[in-house]
Amino acid sequence: MIIFSNIKKLYDGTSETSAAIHEGVDLWVEEGKIHTLKPHEPQGPTGPDVCRTDCSSYTVTPGLIDCHSHVTVVGIRPEHMDTMNTQAGLLYAEKILFTTLVNGGVTTARDVGGATHFLKRMVDEGIIIGPRLKIAICMLSTTGGHADFRGPDRCHNEMSRLWPSGPGRPSSIVDGPWDCRKRVREIVACGGDLIKICTSPGVVSPSDKLEHRDFTEAEIDAICDEAAGRGLIVAAHAHSKSGIGLAIDCGVQDIQHISFMDQDLAERAYKKGCTVTPTSWISRSLSSADGLTPFVMEKVKQVSEVHAEAVRIAHVSGLKMLMGTDPILPNMHGRNYMEVVSLTQDGLSALSAWHAGTGLAAERIGQNDTGMLTSGKRADLLLCNSNVIDNPALFEQGVLVEVIKDGIGYRGAITEIPQRTFHSTVGDTLAARRSEEL
Repeated sequence: MIIFSNIKKLYDGTSETSAAIHEGVDLWVEEGKIHTLKPHEPQGPTGPDVCRTDCSSYTVTPGLIDCHSHVTVVGIRPEHMDTMNTQAGLLYAEKILFTTLVNGGVTTARDVGGATHFLKRMVDEGIIIGPRLKIAICMLSTTGGHADFRGPDRCHNEMSRLWPSGPGRPSSIVDGPWDCRKRVREIVACGGDLIKICTSPGVVSPSDKLEHRDFTEAEIDAICDEAAGRGLIVAAHAHSKSGIGLAIDCGVQDIQHISFMDQDLAERAYKKGCTVTPTSWISRSLSSADGLTPFVMEKVKQVSEVHAEAVRIAHVSGLKMLMGTDPILPNMHGRNYMEVVSLTQDGLSALSAWHAGTGLAAERIGQNDTGMLTSGKRADLLLCNSNVIDNPALFEQGVLVEVIKDGIGYRGAITEIPQRTFHSTVGDTLAARRSEEL
């Protein structure tokens, strides 16, 4: 039994109201799960099987759930594309996964393009340190659409696309309703947990304009129908009004980016029960990114001028919002908490932003054993030495003390609890390999 004793302030992830805030409480963890949350007992249980750590100076929250991650994306320049689709890409992914968990505070990441079932399994088996993964495997678009990164100067082979076909991953490019159905089936066969599509062009893709169409309605209908028949949700990259509208009408459950969402679209999405993942931080970050072409920078400008207002409209309309970073720039990995900060800058309360990245996120991605610090849930939690609940921006001041996933610490700060490090993981892996050889 691990007892986090006399916690100064705790957010339990159950709601965006003050009822989710607790002060002076004990959090009991047993076998990697939350046992109970109760008022502080100075004379609590003792014994050789009880590890007690004083948390009277700590703020505690659930581990973050990033609903729009790309753990294989090194960057968006051509040289980044070339790297991540080689054998070296796996090494970069391992580094990204490590920093996403240990520095970014993300204990679950929904990767919406890039990560394969092999990578997910390596994390599950403890060979790679990182957040547990939900995977889309690839992001579907048409030829010349958002997933087609060949561009005017790189239109030469399959490898120049964003996620080319390879072991455990079908091609991200589909054309026509039947091809769309087949690709959904292939993603299921490869171990995908959801389907990610592009109902509008992208900001950083090299040849498609935001006002262009990506998929037709018939193609999106085919994808959504096939996914529903196989028990998977569909999440859609959607910037333009037409792309958002198509996503709503065709049965997409999670609409991502929403740059040009207006009041009518927000109301339609609300009536359909859609969630939105605004990816607010990347819309701010791209404006100062280096190495973007004038063509891409013009699209960045278009989105940056309207995105904050779209988020405000969606929020006021009552749409449920999920935290998603879309970390496609190198300096974003390991700072995933900045999406919580960015959502507050767009008008959400701090508790609404926290709920978007904890309890609500867990519910909407179908991982109901995480996201909340209540009995029976996985012991995923963050310990900070300042009040990040009220002011998430404090993360940037280095206040994150410990990241705990399944009751195990990963920063080495709380010595009373079990710890895993990169070196211990390598050692465990090598020992297991030697055992298999004997």
